[in-house]
Amino acid sequence: MATSGASEVEILAVRDGYDRWAAIYDAEDNPLIALEGPCVAELLGDVRGLRIADIGCGTGRHALPLAAAGAIVTAVDFSEIMLQRARGKPGAEAVCFVRHDLAEPLPFAAASFDRVVCCLVTEHIAHLTSFFRELRRICRAEGFLVVTALHPAMMLRGVQARFRDPQTGQEIRPQSCPHQIADYVMAATRAGLAFLAMSEQSVDAALAARSPRGHKYLGWPLLLAMQLAPAPSSCGLSTRA
Repeated sequence: MATSGASEVEILAVRDGYDRWAAIYDAEDNPLIALEGPCVAELLGDVRGLRIADIGCGTGRHALPLAAAGAIVTAVDFSEIMLQRARGKPGAEAVCFVRHDLAEPLPFAAASFDRVVCCLVTEHIAHLTSFFRELRRICRAEGFLVVTALHPAMMLRGVQARFRDPQTGQEIRPQSCPHQIADYVMAATRAGLAFLAMSEQSVDAALAARSPRGHKYLGWPLLLAMQLAPAPSSCGLSTRA
C-alpha cells in the first residue's frame, strides 16, 4: 500500500522496507534494540571460539560484537543495503556476510553452528514452523538458539517494525505478521525445539531515561526472548521462567 500524505503510513515489502531503513537504522533512538542487546548477550554467555550464525543480521549489531568477543560468525541477511552498512563497520572483516532470502532454506549444512542467533526477524516470517525447523537443522545437537521478537502485546497496540523517512516525514512499515506467543511455542515445538528459557522484557524507568522514545512503552512488555535447544524427540518441550 502506497500513500502520498506525509502523515500517513506506507507499507512496503519486507526487503524494500529494510533497504529504505538502512540509512538511518543505526542512528535511531530505538528502545526495542536498547532492551534487546543485554538480553541476547546474557542468553549467549561466553562465545569465544564458537561458530555462530546470525540469521537476519541487518547492519551487524550482533554479528560484529560477537566476532569481537572471539566467535566465528556467519551473518545472513537479504537486504544488500543493510549488509553494505555492516561490511563498512570496524571489525567487519572478521565476519562472513551472506546475502540470502530467509524464506528459502538456509545455505548451510546441518549441524554447522554451535549457536544460532535470530533477532527481531520472526515478525516478518509467515511460516514460523518451517523457519524454526531450518534454524534447528543448522544448530549442533549440543548447541542452542537465541530468538527474539517484538512482543505480541505491541501488535495489539498497533505497533510493529517501523521508521519515519527523514526526507518525507512519512511512516514506513515493512510487512509484518501478527504472531502470538502461542504461535511461537507451537512452531518451535513442531520444529523439534525445546524451550530452555522464555522471557518477556519490559521498558523500565532506567531504559526510558536512556531512550526518549521508550517513555510511551513504560511498563509494557516490548520484547519476547527465547532460548531454544534441539530436542531429543520432536515432541519434546520443556520450559522454565
